[in-house]
Amino acid sequence: MSVSYRVAIWKGKAHYPSLSPFHPSITYPEYRGQDLSQEENPAYEGVRESFRLLGMDVGRFNTPEWNPLGEIIHPGDRVLIKPNFVLSHHADGGNLFSIVTHPSVIRAVLDYVVLALKGEGSVVISDAPQMDCDFSTLSEQMGLSILQDWFWHAYKMPLEIVDLRSFWQKEMRDGVAYSHLRMPLPGDPLGEQWVNLGKRSAFYGVTDSSRFYGADYDRNEVIRHHHGEVHEYALSRTVLSADVVISIPKLKVHKKVGVTLNAKGLVGICTNKNTLVHYQVGFPEQGGDQFPPDFLSPIEKLSIRAQRWLFDHLLARQNPLFNRVYGLLRSAYRKTLRPVMTGESEAKKRIFDGGNWYGNDSAWRMTADLAQMFYHVDAHGNWCDLPPRRMFSIVDGIIGGDREGPLTPRARPAGVLISGEDLLAVDWVATRLMGLNPQQLRWIEWLQIHGFADHFSEISLITEVPEWLDLLSKPGRYLEFEPHPGWKNYLELDDSGT
Repeated sequence: MSVSYRVAIWKGKAHYPSLSPFHPSITYPEYRGQDLSQEENPAYEGVRESFRLLGMDVGRFNTPEWNPLGEIIHPGDRVLIKPNFVLSHHADGGNLFSIVTHPSVIRAVLDYVVLALKGEGSVVISDAPQMDCDFSTLSEQMGLSILQDWFWHAYKMPLEIVDLRSFWQKEMRDGVAYSHLRMPLPGDPLGEQWVNLGKRSAFYGVTDSSRFYGADYDRNEVIRHHHGEVHEYALSRTVLSADVVISIPKLKVHKKVGVTLNAKGLVGICTNKNTLVHYQVGFPEQGGDQFPPDFLSPIEKLSIRAQRWLFDHLLARQNPLFNRVYGLLRSAYRKTLRPVMTGESEAKKRIFDGGNWYGNDSAWRMTADLAQMFYHVDAHGNWCDLPPRRMFSIVDGIIGGDREGPLTPRARPAGVLISGEDLLAVDWVATRLMGLNPQQLRWIEWLQIHGFADHFSEISLITEVPEWLDLLSKPGRYLEFEPHPGWKNYLELDDSGT
């Protein structure tokens, strides 16, 4: 069995240090820095212990020569760290670090990356957050500039931090992303690489693309990139050209695909997210997956259809005049029709609208396509039989997120890191650890059928938590994460294993 399918679970304290640059609180033999923190740093301990559990450079563990990432990272490599930087705030006032990767985990990984590079090579942290993420605010909250300055002072190597987006939605007004409130951004400094998966795409065979909805109001754009044998994506060349990618996602549930983790987190390698199909507009009886069946009353369905018409004919034009017209019509709706809607109805619509349920037949296909491209597409957009980059993953579950994930989750202090050299194997173990059933995730089912079966079946689990040793064979709820309401009573793994 390939060592790439070894997955480790570390269990420790469920809190993060607060002071950037997040030094370790213990002097480890291999630690090259001079600075120590006065506050406990469970993340640093957890990253270090994860490498040990995986048996990485085990013969030199606890010596100054220990280099756990040495077999993955070589001197001169371009190393990319891919966190989850989706948002700069928790809309419900919750813990931001139930949404985004905590920088203390990134810092610990950075130290071991530098050990492996031996002074030769480069390091970049990059992601493409959601359009309304204020990256400067996020950077400040995470202490990224402090970490960046310390990295140069300590290692005399530049640490690049790259926002891969081409624009930022500076302001949302009543939940609407008006195009005239968007600010241009430099985007990926290396540009974007278009990749057409064609018949390899999980969307191939979906005959009606007219209902596709992407990440923005202009549905014509996403339909142009997904129809017939055309299924193309705009991917980051910064990501594709990296020799090594270290993925550090959050341990979170997801409203459209069940869980976030590594595979769904790959939306952050797309420079144009409107090439990502999120759902199909309409109701199941119409061929859509925007809502569950028998979910809304006739008047509520009429309201949804009217809203869709306004999106397609006004907001999609990305014109200030049409934005203004939409705003006036929306205001009129709120004064006339909305009062007749019940509060319960509006709340249900908010939770489920946009394909936020297990019957979403679109987002799982997008997730499967992203995984395919990460494993098989090189920096020039060519398909490769073997992965064109080396990889490693550490899932940040010190504080995870459940219920209304991935954007407004409940914080779940779990105190875990899940790590391994194969992103998909790590996702399988992390899903089981949450107490959820990976066999209910359709993107996993599709990948198993299309050449990725070993990633999910040939897994060797390492953990020092006795009750988790049989996690892959013994059913149970384990960490008891609650799925998104649209996945309730569908995704949970009960005591019978179903």
